[in-house]
Amino acid sequence: MKKSCLLVAIACFAISAKASHIDSATVSRIYDEILEKGRVYENLHYLCKNIGPRLSGSTNAQKAVDWTKSLMESYAFDKVYLQEVMVPHWERGAKEKAYFKLNNKKQLVAVAALGGSVGAEMGIEAEVVEVYNFNQLKELGEEKLRGKIVFFNRPMNPKAIRTFNAYGEAVNQRVQGATEAAKYGAIGVVVRSMTTRIDEFPHTGSLRYDQSITQIPAVAIATKDANLLSSAIKAQPTTRFYMKLNCKTLPDVVSYNVIGEIKGSERPEQIITVGGHLDSWDLAEGAHDDGAGTMQSVEVLRTLKSLGIKPKHTIRVVLFMNEENGLRGGLKYAENAKLTGEQHLAAIESDSGGLTPRGFSMDASAAIVEKVLLWKPVFDGFELNEIGGGGGSGADIGPLKPLGTALFGFRPDSQRYFDFHHAANDVFENVNERELKLGAAAMTLLVYLIDQNGLN
Repeated sequence: MKKSCLLVAIACFAISAKASHIDSATVSRIYDEILEKGRVYENLHYLCKNIGPRLSGSTNAQKAVDWTKSLMESYAFDKVYLQEVMVPHWERGAKEKAYFKLNNKKQLVAVAALGGSVGAEMGIEAEVVEVYNFNQLKELGEEKLRGKIVFFNRPMNPKAIRTFNAYGEAVNQRVQGATEAAKYGAIGVVVRSMTTRIDEFPHTGSLRYDQSITQIPAVAIATKDANLLSSAIKAQPTTRFYMKLNCKTLPDVVSYNVIGEIKGSERPEQIITVGGHLDSWDLAEGAHDDGAGTMQSVEVLRTLKSLGIKPKHTIRVVLFMNEENGLRGGLKYAENAKLTGEQHLAAIESDSGGLTPRGFSMDASAAIVEKVLLWKPVFDGFELNEIGGGGGSGADIGPLKPLGTALFGFRPDSQRYFDFHHAANDVFENVNERELKLGAAAMTLLVYLIDQNGLN
């Protein structure tokens, strides 16, 4: 009979006991509490089903702020408060409409305006030109692109084992494509959705305009329809594309980061932050992105409080606002930390979905990475095998790096994450309860180890 994961973990504690203070009984209690009595799944259900999509500046975003503040107050954390931040307010409006014409026949396609896109309420129609990168735009030049709609059709690399690497290689066409195409006189942009699947869901996401260049409308197209459009262009290079968008950008509005903390018993001035982003795209419930991360972060503090664990350092949960289309919450939090002279020992972010936990990436000094690797036998006992430097941490905690903060990114299995990322199927039903709880337990374990042993 194979040993249970817990028994293996306990056996591994002795390996690292000489280098670290590790209370195996407390670690066992952490996992038992979350797996047997955890509230993370029920809390995620409420966030998704009772509140729903939470794009910055929306009514639902404010509802999420109010509810999560009330939730943390119900857990009697030592301190719960809001941190004001001005956020952008972009609205999608009525559902987009798009089709392409082949042999005078209309083929409807599934599209979604990219976040921040300008609208095209009267609709635009033009010949569509397929490209795969920005170099092709330069080669075609203004002569062949002026007055056209550019179709960026570079897929995420299916050969990349880490899907976040594939995303990073492909996403510039979504973020910068509209600006790059506008340089050559294009009047609109269609971008292949950032997903490894061939499906009927357009995956939105933010774009970035250069204010000195004409702003043109941009949509993401479902991968199934991207393939159809590509085939149509190959069959008939003069294929035309039509799209109508009703989106608009309104003035910035007031919103909030939601913060709760348990005060440290020995070094309260040193803070260990754990968090995710409370906002989500407007197409779905934001269950994986990033409802999972926010509810896991709250669960870390709930678990410490429930078990009566008195941390040495102040443990703080931060639910950041506006990661998706501006990063205003993360920037505001770091700005305030600098102004007030707060000491952030470490920051941990969960923004990669509520899937099976694999480990943590680290953006920290070599000495800190070396120290954390001393705990690897403990992590291995819970099948958290991917522990190491590199791989980034998280967009919201990134601005803390100049303050000397060690940054950690929670890393779940990535293979299914982009099935749901920024799409209408990012709903509660696509989150597995046990995976979500194991992720919360892994995050609590890391917080506990850092708190007990420090990073120096």
